[in-house]
Amino acid sequence: MKSRPRLGFGLYRHMLTPENYQFARQAGATDVVVHLVDYTGQLQAPDRRQEHDQPVNGNAGWGRADGDRSVWSVDFLQALKGDLERQGLRLHAIENFDPAHWYDVLLGGPKRDEQIQWLCQIIENLGAVGIPVMGYNFSIAGVASRVQGPFARGGARSVGVDGVDNTPIPMGMVWNMTYQTPDGEVTVPPATHQELWDRLQYFLERVLPVAERAGVVLAAHPDDPPAEFVRGQPRLVYQPELYHKLFDLVDSPASKAEFCLGSLQEMQGGDIYSLTEDLARRDRIGYVHFRNVVGKVPNYHEVFVDEGDVDLRRIMKILRANGFSGVVIPDHTPQMTCDAPWHSGMAFAMGYMSALIADPQL
Repeated sequence: MKSRPRLGFGLYRHMLTPENYQFARQAGATDVVVHLVDYTGQLQAPDRRQEHDQPVNGNAGWGRADGDRSVWSVDFLQALKGDLERQGLRLHAIENFDPAHWYDVLLGGPKRDEQIQWLCQIIENLGAVGIPVMGYNFSIAGVASRVQGPFARGGARSVGVDGVDNTPIPMGMVWNMTYQTPDGEVTVPPATHQELWDRLQYFLERVLPVAERAGVVLAAHPDDPPAEFVRGQPRLVYQPELYHKLFDLVDSPASKAEFCLGSLQEMQGGDIYSLTEDLARRDRIGYVHFRNVVGKVPNYHEVFVDEGDVDLRRIMKILRANGFSGVVIPDHTPQMTCDAPWHSGMAFAMGYMSALIADPQL
């Protein structure tokens, strides 16, 4: 029998609870991808209503990066892994570094080497615990410019982009989060594309050897939104072929893609099916964000997995034909009109994905 992908589930930091672990397992997941950054401060304000959906805010950013190092310790990671295993789940990946831990890596600032040293320690900790993948998004502006609306079938609420925000970023903000009180009078100096690629190379040359020794894969997310510039700052992987440039920058078996189908389809140009074929064949996919969209940058909307521009059945066939046995997750999905909007939307996506994985005709 050919290798098949494994069905995974993504959980934000405030969602790391036994109830959500049970829900993931009940929906068919065998693996989990975890976010340890408290993007919108939901743990910092426990009395507020906790939202399960992805964070979406204006140009003020998502919130404050708390810089908590304890959640990256061997003890915390080992305990988290154990909690998941007791529910029948494997901890496959951590997604995204804390912006407070690497803002000068992204900006080429004076604390860059000190911050890279800490990121290397994080990677070593993941290896010590047996967590195989660390996802990252090397971006100054981060996931900015999103809007919400009834964009999916039947008026289901989802997110999209209707024009890219190019408001300058205030000093003290990076990756759409603040790491110190922003200075509204001073903005982050614009970089060039070459400067950003040089910063990425500096980073990869120092962390990939550590990752190789630790047995950890670093999986790079494509830009979201995949515009050439966002908030006046350059992007890296905003066209499909730029993944090849990233892998050629520092050749390492520990360098792979956090293969986000939605972001890739949103790009202008390229062919998502040939890219999937190429990277799966070359074993360059760390894990897959399995979602669908309608439109391309600068105007697109996220929709249900079965109604967008991507033929996800064809994608699954390509993955299976090339022996991909890694994890696919619905990183987010439209919310359905009922008492449990997020849960029902996720359950729909999980059922669809589970059927594709098991389809004997693929």
